Amino acid sequence: MSQNLLAFSVLAALAVITPIAILGLSYVAGPARSRRVTDLTPYECGVKPYHSARGRFSVKFYLVAMLFIIFDVEAVFIYPWARVLRERAGTPEGWFLFWVMMIFLGVLTVGFVYEWGRGALEWDR
Repeated sequence: MSQNLLAFSVLAALAVITPIAILGLSYVAGPARSRRVTDLTPYECGVKPYHSARGRFSVKFYLVAMLFIIFDVEAVFIYPWARVLRERAGTPEGWFLFWVMMIFLGVLTVGFVYEWGRGALEWDR
């Protein structure tokens, strides 16, 4: 127990000390610059911004974000499910796990069909 606590304490200390040391070194060794107005303006690839960043986004942006979340959640849950299912294959509990995941994938498929129907996958519009 004490060895685990010691290892955790060393890791926690390194996690705190490393960013502080990096920031301190960059402050000490970095070039001294004064803040100018141009330092505080948005800049993207040499093109000045035409509009305010507070403008409205297209609904398509949110649909693509929702599509990403749907498949991200799916990827997070499928791997642990497959590991547990492999251990319990052929048992009644294994079949239960299988059908629960099929229901989960069905819900995700409904979300995908919704996205597809809303045109989130048509980039040329």
